[in-house]
Amino acid sequence: MWLKVSNEDLPAKEQLPFWAELVSRELAPLSLSSANPGDFTAWASVLDLDSVRLAVFSSPPAYLRRTWADIRRADPGTYQLTFVSGSPLWISQRRQDSGLVFGNMVLFDLSQPFEGAVPDRGCNTEVAIMQLPREELPLPPDKVHRLLAQPLSTGTGMGAILARFMTTLDAYGPDCEPRDLSRLGAMALDLAGACMAQHLDAYDDLPAETRRHAMLARVNAFIDHNLGDPDLGPADIAARHHISVRSLHTLFREQGETVAASIRRRRLERCHADLTDPRLRRRSISAIAARWGFMRPPDFSRAFRATYGMSPRELRHTALRSLPDTQQAALSDN
Repeated sequence: MWLKVSNEDLPAKEQLPFWAELVSRELAPLSLSSANPGDFTAWASVLDLDSVRLAVFSSPPAYLRRTWADIRRADPGTYQLTFVSGSPLWISQRRQDSGLVFGNMVLFDLSQPFEGAVPDRGCNTEVAIMQLPREELPLPPDKVHRLLAQPLSTGTGMGAILARFMTTLDAYGPDCEPRDLSRLGAMALDLAGACMAQHLDAYDDLPAETRRHAMLARVNAFIDHNLGDPDLGPADIAARHHISVRSLHTLFREQGETVAASIRRRRLERCHADLTDPRLRRRSISAIAARWGFMRPPDFSRAFRATYGMSPRELRHTALRSLPDTQQAALSDN
């Protein structure tokens, strides 16, 4: 299920009460207040991934508090892993204080009281919250609690992969089939567990399956980041991740695709996207191919036609011809 809602069409005096009720319903009962309750335009989207839920909120500065009384009203038994952008926030829980978190993640537990706030920095904050069932997370609670209300870096490693996964889910998850969303929920649990284990230096505590899925996610992220390298191949990928080539091929069998086929498919997809982008119409086809690792134009043309049923030039011509007349006219003037 996917839900998107906004309070912008409500009278100003009703916006904050509506939003407070929405947050309490979609997360858990809590109190929400604002220093400027007369102007509180906000929006949210919620995507269910079986037992996992992704909720994205964009709202003005506010103060949140969840008490033991709120917990007695409803305790969903979930951790909230929150990726923060737009404007910083802070969370305090179990005598731990995150400080201002921006561009990173912070974890809190809905079974424990907490308070948090978005300081007034002149813009809305946007948070992507992954709600993770405590009993399904592949780490014991006593270890997870060490991370509560602590900033978790998204600059490298599993933190970067998980943050990208969350933002990609928000953008493309609503188009997925229910069975795919269930698989994505299981993947979210594995990635979240691996991210927390990395921060705890407890990677060996994860189940073997979770470690395998986390490794596959790391490898896929590495491939996506290095598609422009014409020498990218199984040996280089395996060496970079300190595994054997045989282990790498075993990982990819789960995806039903060889390593080489996966690299070729992703390169062709990037070329397809560039060739249909009117902003890149003056870039040569050979330059686009080389950008994504195809150094021999004949090889690229053959692979592209075999995949898409037309040549790169035919695709570009068709894409430009399908643009609205006004956009075609604007392009011809530039």
